[in-house]
Amino acid sequence: MTRNKKQEERLDFLLKEFKEDSVQYKDLEVGKGYEEKRMAFRSLMNIRMPGHMQENVIKIQNEFLTEEAKEKGIVFPEDVPTVAEQYGSRHPFGDKISVWQGDITRLQAGAVVNAANSRMLGCFVPCHRCIDNAIHSAAGVQLREECSHYMNRRKMQYGSQYEEPTGQAVLTKGYNLPAQYVIHTVGPIVGRSLNDALRQDLRNCYGNVLKCCVEHEIRSVAFCCISTGEFHFPNAEAAGIAVETVTAFLKKYASDFDRIIFNVFKDVDKVLYEEALK
Repeated sequence: MTRNKKQEERLDFLLKEFKEDSVQYKDLEVGKGYEEKRMAFRSLMNIRMPGHMQENVIKIQNEFLTEEAKEKGIVFPEDVPTVAEQYGSRHPFGDKISVWQGDITRLQAGAVVNAANSRMLGCFVPCHRCIDNAIHSAAGVQLREECSHYMNRRKMQYGSQYEEPTGQAVLTKGYNLPAQYVIHTVGPIVGRSLNDALRQDLRNCYGNVLKCCVEHEIRSVAFCCISTGEFHFPNAEAAGIAVETVTAFLKKYASDFDRIIFNVFKDVDKVLYEEALK
C-alpha cells in the first residue's frame, strides 16, 4: 500500500505531541516503520486519561483518523445486503436486517453499538483487540472525554463509587468514526454459570439500545456481539437473544428503522446469526 505522505507527517506530529502529553512515556522509543509508529500512537491514545488536549493536536488527530477511515473503506448500510437479499430469509423483517462480518469502525450507520465496561471510559490496554478499544481508537480521544463528562455527572448525582449499570444505553457522538453516534451498553458478565438474570440483562442491552435509537431518530444501527468476548456469554444463546429481542421490538417500531445490522467478527457468530434469521 502506497503511504500518503501527508498521513506520515500527521502521524509523526501526533506521536511527538502524545509523547509530550504523557508523563510516563515522554521518552518512549519508537521504530521508523509506519506500522510500528501507528501501533505506538494507538497505544498512547489507549492509555491516555481523560483531559484537555490542545486544539491544534485534536485538529491533526481528526484529519489523520478521518483519512485513515477513508483508506480502510467506508461501508454504507445500503451497500450491505439484507438477510432477505443475501440468502432468501423468510424472517418477517428480513428486508431491514443484515448480518455483516467486518470492522464495525468502517460502518457509516446512524449509530454503532459499543460493548462498554462499567467504568465507561473505554479500554486502557494498549492495542487490545476488544470492540471497546477499536471504537475509541477510531473515534479519537474526544470520545473518552465525553464519556468522562457523563460519568462525572453521574458521580455527582449518585456518589463517587458510581459505575454504569448493566443493560442501559448511553448515547455519545461518533467523532471520527463514519457513524454519527456511538451507543454504549454494559453487557452482563458470565462467571461460573449462565442464569435467567444474565439473560434478561442481555435482553435489556438490545432493547434499550433500540429505544435510544427511536428516541433520537436514529434509523440505522449496527450491533456488535454484546458480552460474547471478554464477558463470556455463550455465543449461541447470545445470538438467539439478540435476534429475538430485535424481532420483538420491530413488531412495534419497524417504521422507525431502515436497517439493523448484526456485526460479527468470528465465523461462528456469522453462522449463528444466519441460522437464527432463516
